[in-house]
Amino acid sequence: MFLALKKIKHAKFRYALITLMIMMISYLVFILMGMMLGLADENKAAINSWGTQTVFLNKNANGSLSASMVTKDQLPAGDLNNHEALVGQVPVVVTRVGHHHQLKENAQVIGLDRQQFIAKDKIKLVAGHQAKGAYQVVVDEDLQAKGYRIGDRVRLNSSQQKYQIVGFAKDAKLNVAPVIYTTLANWQQLKGVNDQVIASGVITDRPESAKSFDQLSHYSAKNFIQKLPGYTAQNNTFTFMIAFLMVISLVIIAVFLYILTMQKMSNYAVLRAQGIPARHLVNATLAQAAILMLAGVIGGVIFTWITQLLLPTTVPIMMNWPVIAGIGLILVVLGMLGALLPVRMILKIDPVRALNN
Repeated sequence: MFLALKKIKHAKFRYALITLMIMMISYLVFILMGMMLGLADENKAAINSWGTQTVFLNKNANGSLSASMVTKDQLPAGDLNNHEALVGQVPVVVTRVGHHHQLKENAQVIGLDRQQFIAKDKIKLVAGHQAKGAYQVVVDEDLQAKGYRIGDRVRLNSSQQKYQIVGFAKDAKLNVAPVIYTTLANWQQLKGVNDQVIASGVITDRPESAKSFDQLSHYSAKNFIQKLPGYTAQNNTFTFMIAFLMVISLVIIAVFLYILTMQKMSNYAVLRAQGIPARHLVNATLAQAAILMLAGVIGGVIFTWITQLLLPTTVPIMMNWPVIAGIGLILVVLGMLGALLPVRMILKIDPVRALNN
């Protein structure tokens, strides 16, 4: 460790450049991870907030809630139990009316039965109150940040019916769009279906077997989320980008340490000729790599934390610090692996030949 610190102190500028590069790579990795988690959360936040364990959809819907239509004939006789709820989904454009400055946003309407568990227990408000009237709606808090206010009246798609915002809900996003909670009757009107179509699907907050609704397709929450539009492709893209950046960090530390070792081969040869064991030089090189990687990763974490504080709430980013700590540790380990290349050179030093060269 002493030798490693002396070498870094002797060539401050070179090692500062290496540390800066590692810091920028780690910062980019952490930001990409935060964006991946943020976008993933905006795809499934509402589903998670309902405590979803099992999803039942029309067998022809291919796992898509918005494409599914469940009819009265497909449900068994009798009411649903306290752990089951009908859910309707339809994408809409929400337009604020009655203001000089018109606001428009893409959104997802979720129709619910107000006597079932999702509407009764799972919608967590950050402002306002739960919907009581037929044309009162609760919307995602993201719309509040975009200028919508409690009491505003909005239209959904081209419908002339006006809906009043009475509350803002937390974690009300689906398919990276804010959710608007309304009744199943309103959902039927917006969807343009008759009374025989009662919902898009059935959501339960406990595991259930396919036998519960044998005329519908059965999905676990995990499988249903994997089928959300673009969810898997998006996560795979971010994962590959992060993996490539990690490999790049390994290559950078290996190349820089290799070049620095090549430049100091004569110094190492003198030390070997003086009887310094090769393991001391190897330990110094590994310690060097560890110090550089730790400094770069810690710098990346600090910049990531500052970025999170400065970014507006509309940017889909979510920092999972235990995950970031794990990635930082992997980066340090990769840096140590990269240091094995110059270590191999040190072990093969022939003092006599090196000094003659």
